[in-house]
Amino acid sequence: MVSEIGILDGITASIIILSSVIFGGLSFYNARKMGAKLLYYAGAMMIFIGLFWLGPFTEFFLVLLFQTNLSPDILYGILSYIWVAPAVIVAMYLGAELLVPDKKAIIVGIYAVLGVIFDILIIFFNTQSFNYPLGGDGVPGEDLINGEFIRTFPTFWFVAIFLISVLIFESIGFALKARQATGELRKKFVYLSIGFTVFVVCGALDSILTIPLAIGFVRIIMSTFAVWMYLGLKT
Repeated sequence: MVSEIGILDGITASIIILSSVIFGGLSFYNARKMGAKLLYYAGAMMIFIGLFWLGPFTEFFLVLLFQTNLSPDILYGILSYIWVAPAVIVAMYLGAELLVPDKKAIIVGIYAVLGVIFDILIIFFNTQSFNYPLGGDGVPGEDLINGEFIRTFPTFWFVAIFLISVLIFESIGFALKARQATGELRKKFVYLSIGFTVFVVCGALDSILTIPLAIGFVRIIMSTFAVWMYLGLKT
């Protein structure tokens, strides 16, 4: 039987994935219906970001249905963090397209290189990148493992760089654009700024908090990220 902490971990991870897939799917639908190219990218980004929680999502259902944890435990880190690179690349593409389209190729190129390096570290240096403690009372088959970054290894600093970049380029950038705009356009820039701020703040807190109830609260807020993005980009 899954522990109460494990249930909280699994359900909140499931809510994030579900909301990301729903609003990502809506973005794809509207992109096809209206011929809005940016909505395709937005839909992909929402889904990629939701999949950051694929590790705890998979772990939860394995424990719930089969009373067993992910094995080997490095799969937890790979399932969760392999999506960081494509999510950041698409996010920087969207930001560049809306804010500095003439610098788009350079910006996307830089983050594509960083993303490839990050994924190589995640796959081939996983045990140096993460610890995988059991949560709760540490009972295998009842409690869920957790992926904790080893803060002295480069993967942690890559994630920090990605989050700071998104905060500066997207969250602050769109907030500044909102101040310069009026009417409906201003509202859309505000939504985008809120969405990216929710992603950065909640993503950072989720990786460093250890109190289960606090993590659950953070993840509930994180599940609104896709809603803000969808509102900001739909036409």
